[in-house]
Amino acid sequence: MKKPARRDGTPDRNNNKHRTDKTETGHRSGRSETGQRPGRPEAATTRTGRPDAAKGRSGRPDAAKTRTGRPEAPVATNKRGKPKSAKPQRAQTQAPKVSNAKPARHQHADAERPVGPPQGDGVRLQKVLAQAGVASRRAAEELISRGRVEVDGRIVIEQGLRIDPENAVVRVDGVRVVVQKDLVHLALNKPRGWQSTMSDDLGRPCVGDIVSERVAAGQRLFHVGRLDADTEGLLLLTNDGDLAHRLMHPSFEVSKTYLATVSGALERGVGKKLKEGVELDDGPAKVDTFTLLDINEGKSLVRVTLHEGRKHIVRRLFDAVGHPVIRLVRTDIGPVALGEQRPGTLRVLGRGEVGGLYGAVGL
Repeated sequence: MKKPARRDGTPDRNNNKHRTDKTETGHRSGRSETGQRPGRPEAATTRTGRPDAAKGRSGRPDAAKTRTGRPEAPVATNKRGKPKSAKPQRAQTQAPKVSNAKPARHQHADAERPVGPPQGDGVRLQKVLAQAGVASRRAAEELISRGRVEVDGRIVIEQGLRIDPENAVVRVDGVRVVVQKDLVHLALNKPRGWQSTMSDDLGRPCVGDIVSERVAAGQRLFHVGRLDADTEGLLLLTNDGDLAHRLMHPSFEVSKTYLATVSGALERGVGKKLKEGVELDDGPAKVDTFTLLDINEGKSLVRVTLHEGRKHIVRRLFDAVGHPVIRLVRTDIGPVALGEQRPGTLRVLGRGEVGGLYGAVGL
């Protein structure tokens, strides 16, 4: 039965009778010469000779196959029909991430050195440093982590180390830190006319009168060296007998500085003569440095430094060159300076001054 034509008079293309048998021309009416089924067009070839992707049932080209045989994913498009920008896919093997964290505190530590605190009694090192006035506990931990703290000749970088404050030798940046609570180090500006003794049988004013309260409290103090009654200035007091002994011993050559007001105007060559050495009754003596500060009204003000510790050594030196001393003030002992301290007053030495004294005598 013949199917009716469309309303516009055109024949129905779906009618097989109106189709032209194009088998001879290579079109689809049966199997073509290429072996294609009827109803499917041959794949068009590109310039490279490869066939284009055939269209599927939906009219869209079939997904192209990859080398693995799997079809590629269809390209997503936006509303305008343009392909969306695909985000780069992460590689299966990602590059290692770089850490910006700070290095561990113990990464430079010696493997043989114990990391944790030793077992037993003692006080934590950071607490000892805080009690000694070096720094707060947190700042002390930072000093330790930077390798600036030394205990008994060994640099300590581990936190929580316990030490014996009574026997341990602690240094920060190479400077000795006194961690014993009972050690005392004082600077006294001895007034003129006072005796350098802790007591005087004749009832004369002496150093013991100034520190009487400390002595009554049980502190046993040693004065480092002596100053004659007419000499004023810096005098050290401590209860560390070993330190006091070494500071006074001439073999350690701890320097002492004096301001001397002498009679007469000093001639040229006096300073050179004193530095070269002068022969005294008990042997030759000399000064390390000599500085002429002022000449006024027949007097000369001189600063000298020497490490001699013999009795009245400065007065005898100037007597030997013909310029007797009128007034003598000791201003420095090693790293400790008198400064603006008033006569008859005491002050506790600072951590740097104490450390400098121990360092000067090898303690």
